[in-house]
Amino acid sequence: MTTTESTREDGTATEAVVTVPQQRKEPSGKPPVDKRIKALRRFALSITAFNLVGHLVLGFEQSPITPLLALVVSYATATLFEWLDCWAQHRKPEYLGGAGALVNFLLPPHITALACAMLLYGNASVWPYVLAVVVANASKYLIRLRVKDKLRHVLNPSNTGIVVVLLLFPWVGIAPPYHFTNNVGGAIDWLIPFAILMLGTMLNAKLTGKMPLIVGWVGGFIAQAVLRWLIFDHALVGALLPVTGVAFILFTNYMITDPGTTPVKSRNQLVFGLTTAFVYGTLVLNGVVFGLFFALVITCVLRGLVLLAGKLRPEFKPAEAATQAPAPANAGGTP
Repeated sequence: MTTTESTREDGTATEAVVTVPQQRKEPSGKPPVDKRIKALRRFALSITAFNLVGHLVLGFEQSPITPLLALVVSYATATLFEWLDCWAQHRKPEYLGGAGALVNFLLPPHITALACAMLLYGNASVWPYVLAVVVANASKYLIRLRVKDKLRHVLNPSNTGIVVVLLLFPWVGIAPPYHFTNNVGGAIDWLIPFAILMLGTMLNAKLTGKMPLIVGWVGGFIAQAVLRWLIFDHALVGALLPVTGVAFILFTNYMITDPGTTPVKSRNQLVFGLTTAFVYGTLVLNGVVFGLFFALVITCVLRGLVLLAGKLRPEFKPAEAATQAPAPANAGGTP
């Protein structure tokens, strides 16, 4: 709060109190952390814990060296691409500014590395995972649009890396359905997906604000399954069965909700989720496997085209009045 002095017409000095809004601080006295950073930290912590439990307890089938190698490659490539982009754009790298800035910068490549290492299955070879991570990080710099005077990447990084590897190497697949609960049984088979569902839903509800997108995606998935059953005589149970799997829950809460490549407005989020679901249904009808990942990358491309079309559309300004309002007859005189 500051006090300023002003003068009336009669020469009398007065004081005016001007209130300057202050940034709300947390109990520790530090400024509040951006919601995006909070979400990234929670995502990174969740996927790290799940990978550790997966390799130590649940029976993940990839070699334990896979997530470690993916992390090293992801950190290195993300830093390299950021440095190259900063050199070309003449700006300061995001990883500079202390340990906190470096950690925040490495959160997305950390999530990308563990997602690719967990969801892909490259048999005995580690090179598909390495390629997926490199492509994922590169896509953030190669495919961008300027939105509100800032360059934004269009494609979901982890999903893009996975899709490119699946297209290039037919012998590479996605982790099998039993992968996430391989070494457990009984009630734990139900508790694991339930826990992931609850944690992911709370995270998206509180931090990312992507619940409309999730509603559109899940509702659209159910709708396309019913339509395939009614129109194309597909088995309804089989069409709905993926919803019960851990892979679907992970995709719903941690992949499709990527804040950097999905809309902000609730209506647009709903459209994004519905579009992904119906693209998935179309791919299934055409016999395309791994439809979840291909549907998401196609939807991201469609959204990018919509954004690009909006930028290319000419801006129409209101036509100025042909004639200005005439000045009052007594202009310059007393009213």
